[in-house]
Amino acid sequence: MSRRQRADQWCLTAERQRGLREVGLDPDQVRRIIETALVEDLGPELLDVTSVATIPAAQTDTADVVARADGVVAGLGVAAAVFELAAQLTGMVRTLEVSVLARDGARVARGDVLATVTGPTRVLLTAERTALNLLCRMSGVATHTRAWADALAGSKAMVLDTRKTTPGLRALEKYAVRAGGGTNKRMGLHDVAMIKDNHKFAAGGVAAAYRRVREAFPDVLVQVEVDTLAEAVEAVEAGATFLLLDNMPPAMLADVVAAVGDRAELEATGGLTLADAAAVGATGVDFLSVGALTHSSPILDIALDLRTPVSGAQPAV
Repeated sequence: MSRRQRADQWCLTAERQRGLREVGLDPDQVRRIIETALVEDLGPELLDVTSVATIPAAQTDTADVVARADGVVAGLGVAAAVFELAAQLTGMVRTLEVSVLARDGARVARGDVLATVTGPTRVLLTAERTALNLLCRMSGVATHTRAWADALAGSKAMVLDTRKTTPGLRALEKYAVRAGGGTNKRMGLHDVAMIKDNHKFAAGGVAAAYRRVREAFPDVLVQVEVDTLAEAVEAVEAGATFLLLDNMPPAMLADVVAAVGDRAELEATGGLTLADAAAVGATGVDFLSVGALTHSSPILDIALDLRTPVSGAQPAV
C-alpha cells in the first residue's frame, strides 16, 4: 500500500479517541487538524526526505518529550495522536508506543520529561515538528491562562477566552484555555448571539437589536456589549441577562455591578492587562474576557530528545 493510500485511511486508535473525548475534544476534528499539518509539512508525496535518506526503515528509537521552560502543559494527547498518524504512513503503527507522563493542566518545570515515544526513528523525526508545534502552542496558551486565573484568585471572577483564535485551531486553543484554568466563551458565531456596537448601530439601538435577536432565535443565549452605565441599565431593562462591559475603568465597572445587581451576568472586556486583573476582579464582575490568551500567548518551549538507538543497521550510502 502506498503512502497516499495509507493517508486515505488515517485513523486514531480507539484508546486515543477515548482519551480525547474524555477531555472534551472531538477526535475527528483533532485528526483533521493533524492531517492538515502533516500534509503541509510532508508535501504531496508525504515524504520526509532527510529521514528517509539518513535513517534505515528498520531502525527504532526512544525519544523523550522534555520541557525546556517552566509552565503549564496542555495537548499531550494531541501530540500522541500526531505520532500515531505519522506511524500509519509507514504501516508500522503497531510498533509505536507513546507513554504520557504528565497530565494536561499540570505545572511543569524545565527538564521534566512529559512523555516518551518508542518506535521507528523515521516516524519520530517525521512527526516531531508537527507534534511540538501543537504541544508548544497549546501549552503556551495554558501557561498564559493560568497566570490570569491565579491573578483572579480570591474573587468570583473567571477569565474567558474569545474568538480571536488561530484559524483552524480554535478547538485546541480553547481546550488549552480550559487546561490552564480558564473558561470558554462562545465557540463561534453559531452558538451565542453577541450584540456589539455595529449591530446596535445597524439595528437602531440596544433594545431594537436585542428584540430582533430574541424574536429570530428565542432559545439562543444573547450577550449585549455596552459602553456606559446608562446603556447597561437600558440593556437589562430590555431583557438582556449577559452584558459585556467594554473598556470600562474599575470605578465604572463597580457602578454597573451596583446598578444591575444579580439581574445579569457581567463581563469586563477590552484593554485588560494582567497587572490590572485583580483590581478588575475586585469590582464584582463575573468574568474578564481576554483575547490575548489565544492571540498573543508565547509558546512554552518543549523539545523532543532522542536516546541512543536500540536497533537498526547503518544507513545505506
